[in-house]
Amino acid sequence: MYLVAIMDWYSRYVLTWQLSNTLDSTFCVDALQQALQVAPQGHRPAIFNTDQGAQFTAVAFTSVLEKADIQISMDGKGRALDNIFIERLWRSVKYEDVYLKRYDTVPALCTGLAAYFTFYNHERPHQSLDYRTPAGIYRGDLDR
Repeated sequence: MYLVAIMDWYSRYVLTWQLSNTLDSTFCVDALQQALQVAPQGHRPAIFNTDQGAQFTAVAFTSVLEKADIQISMDGKGRALDNIFIERLWRSVKYEDVYLKRYDTVPALCTGLAAYFTFYNHERPHQSLDYRTPAGIYRGDLDR
């Protein structure tokens, strides 16, 4: 299965995510459109960063960004550190959830990831966020 997540870099908040059994652009476009719909006023990005995967370079994907007047930024080839926040998210998803639970079915994986992303956004404190949650930073909460 292929997983895409749309993350707010400042807060590390995962706005939306999608799974697909094929690596085409459709599920990525769906995730992007969802993220743009759920982002509150003033939280739309000026720049959107991805790697150079075919799903992100497809016209179907880039046209959504262009239509929303969002600049497109793509990592250099073979430079995973250009998108370090999403790479760190993938590490967390794998080591804190997927590898531990070893999902046997796609529905189980979907249910498990939904629970994990809720935990990640709302309950899991992040050292880089001064031990606050992504949701707290995204909403602008002052409490820890």
